[in-house]
Amino acid sequence: MTASDRNLLPPIVFGGLIAVGLIGAGVAIGGGVINAQTGNRQVTVRGLAERNVTADLAILPLRFTVAGEDLPAVQTQIDADLTRVRTFLTQQGYADDTVTIGRLEVTDTQSQSYAPSPGTPRYVVAQTVTVRTTDVARVAQTERALNDLVRQGVLLDFTPPTYVFTKLNDIRPAMIAEATASARSGAEQFAEDAGAPLGPIRQATQGSFEILAREDVDNEATSLEKRVRVVATVTYQLR
Repeated sequence: MTASDRNLLPPIVFGGLIAVGLIGAGVAIGGGVINAQTGNRQVTVRGLAERNVTADLAILPLRFTVAGEDLPAVQTQIDADLTRVRTFLTQQGYADDTVTIGRLEVTDTQSQSYAPSPGTPRYVVAQTVTVRTTDVARVAQTERALNDLVRQGVLLDFTPPTYVFTKLNDIRPAMIAEATASARSGAEQFAEDAGAPLGPIRQATQGSFEILAREDVDNEATSLEKRVRVVATVTYQLR
C-alpha cells in the first residue's frame, strides 16, 4: 500500500486492513487479495487454477548426414541410410502415414563465401525424416532406441522430440471455473475478516493459459508431462 493509499483510509481501518490483507493473501491455493478499497467498497483478488496433463502429440525429427568428396557416392550412402531409418521406424511400429520424408539438403563447402577448414569434406548431404503421431509413449520408447541406428552407421543429429498438448479447449471451461472459485474464496475470507459482506462481481479478467513443463527444471517443448496454468482476476463489490 502506497503513502497516498494510507491517506485515503482512517487510521483504524488502515491498521485493520494490514492484518486482514495478510490473512486474505494466504487464502486458498493461488487465491490472494491484491487490492482492497473500502472507500469504493470493493476488493480485487486473484485465483489460480493448475492441472497436470500429458502431451497427446509427439513430433520426432530424425536428421542424418553423410559427407565426402564424391557427390554420387555421398548420395548413394544417404539413400542407404534413409532405407535404414525407414526400416527402423517400421520395426518401431509406425504406420507410413505418420512418417514424412523431408527435403534433401546438399552443401558444397567449396562454394561457401568463406574458406572451409583444412580436411573439410567437399560435400555434405543431409536428410530429415519426421515422425508425427499421437502415440506419445511409443515416441518416448523410440528415442531410447536410437542408438540402434548409430550402430548401423547412421550419423544422427540427436534432436529430442517435441511433445504437444492439443486438448486445451477440453479443460478450459473447468479450469476457468476453478480459478474463479479460488478468487471468490479469497474474497469471501477477506470480506468475513473485514466485516463487510461480499457483493456481486464488478469486473473479471482472465489471464492467458500457460502450458509449462511439469517440473520447473525441464523444457516445456520436450517434456512429456506438462502443467496447465491460468489466473483469473476478479473485483467484487463489498456491501
